[in-house]
Amino acid sequence: MIQIEIDNGSGFCFGVTTAIKKAEEELAQGETLYCLGDIVHNGMECERLRQMGLVTINHDDLRELHDVKVLLRAHGEPPETYELARQNNIEIIDATCPVVLKLQKRIKEQYELGSGQIVIFGKKGHAEVLGLVGQTQSNAIVIENFDEVEKLDFSRDIYLYSQTTKSLDEFHRIIDYIQAHISSEAKFQSFDTICRSVANRMPNISQFAAKHDLVLFVCGRKSSNGKVLFNECLRVNPNTHLVEGPEEIEPEWLEGISTVGICGATSTPKWLMEQCRDKLLNIEN
Repeated sequence: MIQIEIDNGSGFCFGVTTAIKKAEEELAQGETLYCLGDIVHNGMECERLRQMGLVTINHDDLRELHDVKVLLRAHGEPPETYELARQNNIEIIDATCPVVLKLQKRIKEQYELGSGQIVIFGKKGHAEVLGLVGQTQSNAIVIENFDEVEKLDFSRDIYLYSQTTKSLDEFHRIIDYIQAHISSEAKFQSFDTICRSVANRMPNISQFAAKHDLVLFVCGRKSSNGKVLFNECLRVNPNTHLVEGPEEIEPEWLEGISTVGICGATSTPKWLMEQCRDKLLNIEN
């Protein structure tokens, strides 16, 4: 018998859980609810909510809507989204994660002080990053990885922030580089804004991946945080496969395997990991 373990530390983070709960509560009242962007980077969970009546829209669609309810997901939005909603008499159901809201506020306050470069370590075009850059009237500089840090102007003040789901190790490498290169005339401040409910998953998922013969990492391929955690699993255990759902599991993966670990991203629902476990049991039987 193959032993199968689902990682207790995997699954929705607080911000995603809250957003989905708010959506379910609104939909239970039988009203039409729109969501600006995918509520979570997981196709199957989005489909479950679509069947309950959630309508996913983009920013172009939002401009055409009036007198409706729109849910803002955990990633957050720039100020112009709120202004457009006000103009179109749209009721906002705000499910922005409190960690992201706090970060937006800090960046806005720093920008209003009006000096230096505001730098965000994050994925260009990611919903959360667009919301953060929006606090600076699009003047913030976004760097995606350590290799881009050298494009900063080290003769001017630098205020460094991070997207909440980025790698803590890479963030510290960027800090070290800036400290080593910044002019003695310039000021440098870094603000560790990485979400601990995500950052703390790294060491836990490493230990989890190391103790199994095979690891199934269940995650939507759009998930930023999923990519980071999957790569960590793969580093620790080369016999790790990323699957979006049970239908992607290949029976030959189980040959010569005694233990399987199933884990996922902050955007992976528990029910989806359970479906993958059931598929493994079916293959074995």
